[in-house]
Amino acid sequence: MNQACVHNDTIDAGNHHGRPQYWPFLQFLTTQERNVVWLLLAIAFLPVDGTTLGLYAPFWSPISPALFAVYCLCNWRQLRIAANRYLPMFLLPVACIILSIPGWLRFGIHLNAAFMSITGLLGVLATLGAIAIAFGIKRIPWRTPLRILIASYWFSFGVGVVQWLSIHLHIKPLTDYFAHLMYRQYINESSVWGGGRPQFLFAEPSYIGMHLFGVLLPLMWLMRGRDRIYAKRLRNLIVVYAIGAVLMQAGTRIVLDSVVALLVAIIAHNSWCDKKQRVRGIAQLLGAVMLGLMGVLADSRLSSIAENGAEGDGSFFARIYQSLDPICGLLAHPWTVLTGYGSGNIINAVWAGAKHAERLLNGLGMNGSAAVGFATGMNADTVWTMCAYTSVVAEYGLIGLVLLVIASIVSMTRVFDTAAAEHGVWSKTVICWLVLIVYLYIQCENYAFAALPLFIFAASKLRK
Repeated sequence: MNQACVHNDTIDAGNHHGRPQYWPFLQFLTTQERNVVWLLLAIAFLPVDGTTLGLYAPFWSPISPALFAVYCLCNWRQLRIAANRYLPMFLLPVACIILSIPGWLRFGIHLNAAFMSITGLLGVLATLGAIAIAFGIKRIPWRTPLRILIASYWFSFGVGVVQWLSIHLHIKPLTDYFAHLMYRQYINESSVWGGGRPQFLFAEPSYIGMHLFGVLLPLMWLMRGRDRIYAKRLRNLIVVYAIGAVLMQAGTRIVLDSVVALLVAIIAHNSWCDKKQRVRGIAQLLGAVMLGLMGVLADSRLSSIAENGAEGDGSFFARIYQSLDPICGLLAHPWTVLTGYGSGNIINAVWAGAKHAERLLNGLGMNGSAAVGFATGMNADTVWTMCAYTSVVAEYGLIGLVLLVIASIVSMTRVFDTAAAEHGVWSKTVICWLVLIVYLYIQCENYAFAALPLFIFAASKLRK
């Protein structure tokens, strides 16, 4: 980071000489170009991906990708530089469209679903491009955007607390308000998804871990060695958010995600070559495992899964057949294993594979009719898999998945600053971050979620 940026960040951090708290924000706005507002709005709306105000997609309704796209268009000259730096990622949508042609010719094209899928891919590029333009090319001061991000997530947590109180105090006007605000509501008893749970501002409660450990935790890692104050603020936010979500019984996945993230953080934090830290790390890992076991015992849904298998929890079982249908659909037409069914054609894979999935589940002693029932009740615009890997393979085949992995790794390892080039990209923390990203997307199919583009941009900037 250049001297001007460091100087601006130093000014931005304080509240000196009796200046009011909002002074750094006003100073930031007056020293940056006018279109930086689009960037700040996009950052502010990152926790808001489940309201009726967002853009419709099968399982979420985000706002930030569109705002990131506007910021990129306002800086189209710098966007060309960013596209050149991350060229493999920016070529990926073109490759996916080419891969879709055989599927479109064979099964037809669902225009609305295809549009949502392709714009999801473009949303990844918009987020990556906006971050690269702002913090890689223009090198704008990062503290004000980070302060806005932290405030936004605290606000979303406060919304979750209000939702929880309104549920348990039976404040019907509030529960009705949130039920109408959320695109898929989990608030009141009329919810078909299992009511009586706060979902904050997320598309569903299971996305809590995606935000905490896909966005905030890596940012905390980035702040280590740069600014202890902001690293501490991010740590406090993550801890309070995770514990609060568990205590409010917002969902089962946050329990699992918290344990996995804790294990990964312990591995990343300790120096395993040092004997004392190795002993401490092993003790911490054992403690995290014990904490995980306690979480399983305390959570009724996890206990039911442990006792009764996959069908012990309806939501967990649904995630199995929602992915099993399209995977079996690939086997029904073996050539689609390579190129997929085409963008927007997940439903065709689901329809083709439902009967095969039914027989497989019945053979395993499970309720195979659930797989057929899911396929019957879905259409091209409403179908979902809840797994990014299943969605990518169903639409673009194994070739598409391999291209995504290669494009991500190549883009991540193209280093553009001297400091990163000196110590390389593959530090232990980067590897831990990658493992965490791979885990989180097992239960998140939203292409435009910010975790992957943040990883691609920032992995080379993590300090050892």
